[in-house]
Amino acid sequence: MLETVFFDLFAGLSVIAGMGVVLARNTMHSVMFLIFCFFNAAGLFFMLDAEFLGVIMILIYVGAVMVLFTFVVMMLEINTARLREGFLQYLPVGGLIAIVLMIEFIGAASSGVFTSGAMATAEHLPQQVNNTVEIGQILYTKYLLGFEIAAIVLLVALVGAVVLTLRTRKDAKYQKIAAQVNVRKEDRMRKVRM
Repeated sequence: MLETVFFDLFAGLSVIAGMGVVLARNTMHSVMFLIFCFFNAAGLFFMLDAEFLGVIMILIYVGAVMVLFTFVVMMLEINTARLREGFLQYLPVGGLIAIVLMIEFIGAASSGVFTSGAMATAEHLPQQVNNTVEIGQILYTKYLLGFEIAAIVLLVALVGAVVLTLRTRKDAKYQKIAAQVNVRKEDRMRKVRM
Protein backbone atom coordinates (compact mmCIF):
# COMPACT_ATOMS: atom_id res chain seq x y z
CA MET A 1 0.00 0.00 0.00
CA LEU A 2 2.73 2.46 0.98
CA GLU A 3 4.78 1.54 -2.12
CA THR A 4 1.81 2.36 -4.34
CA VAL A 5 1.43 5.76 -2.67
CA PHE A 6 5.11 6.58 -3.20
CA PHE A 7 5.03 5.29 -6.77
CA ASP A 8 2.02 7.46 -7.56
CA LEU A 9 3.72 10.43 -5.90
CA PHE A 10 7.02 10.06 -7.79
CA ALA A 11 5.33 9.23 -11.10
CA GLY A 12 2.85 12.10 -10.82
CA LEU A 13 5.56 14.60 -9.92
CA SER A 14 7.67 13.33 -12.85
CA VAL A 15 4.79 13.92 -15.26
CA ILE A 16 4.13 17.39 -13.82
CA ALA A 17 7.84 18.24 -14.03
CA GLY A 18 7.96 16.99 -17.64
CA MET A 19 5.02 19.23 -18.51
CA GLY A 20 6.80 22.10 -16.78
CA VAL A 21 9.88 21.51 -18.95
CA VAL A 22 7.84 21.87 -22.10
CA LEU A 23 5.44 24.61 -21.01
CA ALA A 24 7.75 26.95 -19.07
CA ARG A 25 8.34 30.28 -20.79
CA ASN A 26 11.71 30.88 -19.19
CA THR A 27 14.52 28.55 -20.29
CA MET A 28 16.06 28.45 -16.83
CA HIS A 29 12.72 27.37 -15.38
CA SER A 30 12.67 24.51 -17.92
CA VAL A 31 16.10 23.41 -16.72
CA MET A 32 14.93 23.48 -13.08
CA PHE A 33 11.84 21.42 -13.95
CA LEU A 34 14.11 18.90 -15.70
CA ILE A 35 16.26 18.62 -12.58
CA PHE A 36 13.10 18.00 -10.53
CA CYS A 37 12.02 15.33 -13.03
CA PHE A 38 15.39 13.58 -12.70
CA PHE A 39 15.07 13.53 -8.90
CA ASN A 40 11.65 11.91 -9.16
CA ALA A 41 12.93 9.34 -11.68
CA ALA A 42 15.73 8.53 -9.22
CA GLY A 43 13.08 7.99 -6.55
CA LEU A 44 11.34 5.50 -8.85
CA PHE A 45 14.63 3.65 -9.34
CA PHE A 46 15.10 3.47 -5.56
CA MET A 47 11.65 1.96 -5.22
CA LEU A 48 12.56 -0.76 -7.75
CA ASP A 49 15.65 -1.74 -5.70
CA ALA A 50 17.91 -0.25 -8.37
CA GLU A 51 19.85 1.94 -5.97
CA PHE A 52 22.86 2.16 -8.28
CA LEU A 53 20.77 3.61 -11.11
CA GLY A 54 19.10 6.05 -8.71
CA VAL A 55 22.43 7.32 -7.38
CA ILE A 56 23.87 7.54 -10.90
CA MET A 57 20.79 9.47 -12.00
CA ILE A 58 21.38 12.03 -9.26
CA LEU A 59 25.17 12.21 -9.60
CA ILE A 60 25.52 12.17 -13.38
CA TYR A 61 22.35 13.75 -14.70
CA VAL A 62 21.61 16.24 -11.95
CA GLY A 63 25.17 16.83 -10.82
CA ALA A 64 26.96 17.04 -14.16
CA VAL A 65 24.70 17.18 -17.19
CA MET A 66 22.21 19.65 -15.74
CA VAL A 67 25.01 21.93 -14.51
CA LEU A 68 26.32 21.91 -18.09
CA PHE A 69 22.81 22.68 -19.40
CA THR A 70 22.49 25.51 -16.90
CA PHE A 71 25.77 27.12 -17.97
CA VAL A 72 24.96 26.73 -21.67
CA VAL A 73 21.50 28.25 -21.24
CA MET A 74 22.90 31.18 -19.26
CA MET A 75 25.71 31.83 -21.75
CA LEU A 76 23.70 31.53 -24.97
CA GLU A 77 21.42 34.51 -24.17
CA ILE A 78 18.48 33.09 -26.11
CA ASN A 79 16.09 35.68 -27.54
CA THR A 80 12.73 34.20 -26.55
CA ALA A 81 10.69 36.88 -28.30
CA ARG A 82 12.18 35.91 -31.66
CA LEU A 83 11.58 32.20 -30.96
CA ARG A 84 7.87 32.77 -30.31
CA GLU A 85 7.27 34.63 -33.58
CA GLY A 86 6.28 31.52 -35.57
CA PHE A 87 4.16 29.96 -32.82
CA LEU A 88 0.79 30.48 -34.51
CA GLN A 89 2.09 29.17 -37.81
CA TYR A 90 2.87 25.73 -36.27
CA LEU A 91 -0.18 25.62 -33.99
CA PRO A 92 -2.47 23.59 -36.33
CA VAL A 93 0.15 20.88 -36.92
CA GLY A 94 1.03 20.77 -33.21
CA GLY A 95 -2.65 20.57 -32.26
CA LEU A 96 -3.21 17.71 -34.70
CA ILE A 97 -0.24 15.79 -33.27
CA ALA A 98 -1.51 16.43 -29.72
CA ILE A 99 -4.97 15.06 -30.63
CA VAL A 100 -3.46 11.94 -32.23
CA LEU A 101 -1.27 11.35 -29.15
CA MET A 102 -4.26 11.81 -26.82
CA ILE A 103 -6.27 9.25 -28.81
CA GLU A 104 -3.34 6.81 -28.59
CA PHE A 105 -2.99 7.36 -24.83
CA ILE A 106 -6.71 6.80 -24.24
CA GLY A 107 -6.63 3.69 -26.44
CA ALA A 108 -3.62 2.28 -24.57
CA ALA A 109 -5.13 3.05 -21.17
CA SER A 110 -8.45 1.39 -22.02
CA SER A 111 -6.93 -1.68 -23.72
CA GLY A 112 -6.73 -3.69 -20.50
CA VAL A 113 -2.94 -4.01 -20.51
CA PHE A 114 -2.60 -1.70 -17.53
CA THR A 115 -5.08 -3.47 -15.24
CA SER A 116 -3.68 -4.80 -11.99
CA GLY A 117 -4.10 -8.44 -13.06
CA ALA A 118 -2.33 -8.03 -16.41
CA MET A 119 0.71 -6.09 -15.21
CA ALA A 120 3.68 -7.83 -13.67
CA THR A 121 4.64 -6.53 -10.29
CA ALA A 122 8.26 -5.77 -9.46
CA GLU A 123 9.57 -8.22 -6.90
CA HIS A 124 12.34 -7.33 -4.51
CA LEU A 125 15.60 -9.19 -5.03
CA PRO A 126 17.20 -11.19 -2.23
CA GLN A 127 19.82 -9.58 -0.03
CA GLN A 128 22.78 -11.44 -1.57
CA VAL A 129 22.15 -9.98 -5.06
CA ASN A 130 24.37 -6.94 -5.68
CA ASN A 131 22.88 -4.55 -8.23
CA THR A 132 26.17 -2.84 -9.02
CA VAL A 133 27.95 -6.11 -9.82
CA GLU A 134 25.08 -7.33 -12.00
CA ILE A 135 24.89 -4.06 -13.93
CA GLY A 136 28.67 -3.98 -14.38
CA GLN A 137 28.81 -7.52 -15.74
CA ILE A 138 26.06 -6.90 -18.27
CA LEU A 139 27.24 -3.40 -19.20
CA TYR A 140 30.86 -4.33 -19.84
CA THR A 141 30.16 -7.62 -21.65
CA LYS A 142 26.88 -7.61 -23.56
CA TYR A 143 26.41 -3.87 -24.05
CA LEU A 144 30.03 -2.69 -24.27
CA LEU A 145 29.70 -1.23 -27.78
CA GLY A 146 26.61 0.78 -26.88
CA PHE A 147 28.30 1.98 -23.69
CA GLU A 148 31.32 3.21 -25.65
CA ILE A 149 29.13 4.91 -28.28
CA ALA A 150 27.20 6.69 -25.52
CA ALA A 151 30.48 7.90 -24.03
CA ILE A 152 31.58 9.29 -27.42
CA VAL A 153 28.20 11.02 -27.90
CA LEU A 154 28.50 12.65 -24.47
CA LEU A 155 32.04 13.78 -25.27
CA VAL A 156 30.87 15.35 -28.54
CA ALA A 157 28.02 17.08 -26.67
CA LEU A 158 30.48 18.45 -24.13
CA VAL A 159 32.80 19.78 -26.84
CA GLY A 160 29.81 21.23 -28.69
CA ALA A 161 28.63 23.06 -25.57
CA VAL A 162 32.08 24.56 -25.10
CA VAL A 163 32.25 25.63 -28.76
CA LEU A 164 28.80 27.23 -28.54
CA THR A 165 29.80 29.37 -25.60
CA LEU A 166 33.11 30.55 -27.07
CA ARG A 167 32.66 33.78 -28.97
CA THR A 168 34.41 37.10 -29.15
CA ARG A 169 32.52 40.06 -27.80
CA LYS A 170 33.13 43.57 -29.02
CA ASP A 171 32.49 45.18 -25.63
CA ALA A 172 35.00 42.98 -23.77
CA LYS A 173 38.69 43.74 -23.29
CA TYR A 174 41.22 41.05 -24.09
CA GLN A 175 44.91 40.79 -23.34
CA LYS A 176 47.42 41.09 -26.17
CA ILE A 177 50.29 39.03 -24.87
CA ALA A 178 52.68 39.89 -27.73
CA ALA A 179 52.17 43.62 -27.17
CA GLN A 180 52.78 43.21 -23.44
CA VAL A 181 55.98 41.27 -23.98
CA ASN A 182 57.36 43.70 -26.59
CA VAL A 183 56.77 46.83 -24.51
CA ARG A 184 59.79 49.02 -23.71
CA LYS A 185 60.56 50.98 -20.61
CA GLU A 186 60.26 54.25 -22.54
CA ASP A 187 56.70 53.40 -23.59
CA ARG A 188 55.53 53.05 -20.01
CA MET A 189 57.60 55.54 -18.00
CA ARG A 190 58.06 59.23 -18.44
CA LYS A 191 60.38 61.54 -16.54
CA VAL A 192 58.71 64.53 -15.03
CA ARG A 193 60.77 67.46 -13.83
CA MET A 194 59.48 69.01 -10.60
